[in-house]
Amino acid sequence: MDMNDKLLLRKRALVETVNDELKNICQIEHTRHRSVDNFLSNLISGLIAYSFLPKKPTLKMEIIDENKIAKAA
Repeated sequence: MDMNDKLLLRKRALVETVNDELKNICQIEHTRHRSVDNFLSNLISGLIAYSFLPKKPTLKMEIIDENKIAKAA
């Protein structure tokens, strides 16, 4: 498994936090909508509301290209 994938797998708490904010604050839930249009409008409005939140969890990762390091050394 690639090292970047291993690092992302350790960030489960971040993913759970985002899911919790989407469900509780932005009110995106899995409900039985009567039409696809209602489902999509609920989903899109929740994502728009999430984008306007002042504090969102972030993942600070810097990707280093190993080829550049090998050439510099």
